[in-house]
Amino acid sequence: MKRAILVAAMLFTTASAFSAPAPVSDVSGGSNDDRISKLERIIKAKQQVEFDMQRRMDALQNEVLDLRGITEQQNYQMNQMLQRQRQLYEEIANLTAKSSTPAVPTEAQADPTTVAAASSTLGETGSYEAAVNLVLKERKYDDAIPAFRDFITQYPDSSYAANANYWLGQLLYNKGDNTGAKQAFSTVVSKFADSNKRGDSLVKLGMIAEKENDFAGARALYNKVLKEYADSASARLAQQQLSALKG
Repeated sequence: MKRAILVAAMLFTTASAFSAPAPVSDVSGGSNDDRISKLERIIKAKQQVEFDMQRRMDALQNEVLDLRGITEQQNYQMNQMLQRQRQLYEEIANLTAKSSTPAVPTEAQADPTTVAAASSTLGETGSYEAAVNLVLKERKYDDAIPAFRDFITQYPDSSYAANANYWLGQLLYNKGDNTGAKQAFSTVVSKFADSNKRGDSLVKLGMIAEKENDFAGARALYNKVLKEYADSASARLAQQQLSALKG
């Protein structure tokens, strides 16, 4: 906004310069040739001033167009980011809604030894992305559990470790393994205080407490989220759970 105001001020100054009168020079004295020469110099000087002003005006107009293009590009990138975020939320919501009853396998499950061997060859980032892809792209939830466990074992202090523990907790929660899920979510809460998954993990711990009929514990966890993560998506979910809480 400040830059736009500055550009407008420059345009105003330039426009004012166009209307300013040209310097007056006394051409009445001397011979006819002298007077003509003086007039020619005055005309050339005026033309040069007008040319310089026009060039500046063109440069300013180009700058305004560039700024408009940058703004449009940023708006496009923001819309793309929001669309991707919505897609991720939908994927997570679909995963959460999946039945906790294990489905009858239609294909052979991955050997945990094979998963570990593959993870060790991919490296930190590759191993994490491979585990996430098992969830989001391939829908191989049972295969993803050992993949995340292996990643956590190999890279316990990775920048992806908090997310990996959260994914593991979510997968175990959906399978009905409340004990394993509680351990994974508790790891996020206790070990990764700065993670953006900590608030979500507290909510999930509250939901597990509800399943275990520990309503007082669930209420305490939801209130903790409201206190520490106010105005967040986690807080809104905690408020919904708290409003529906019985006991």
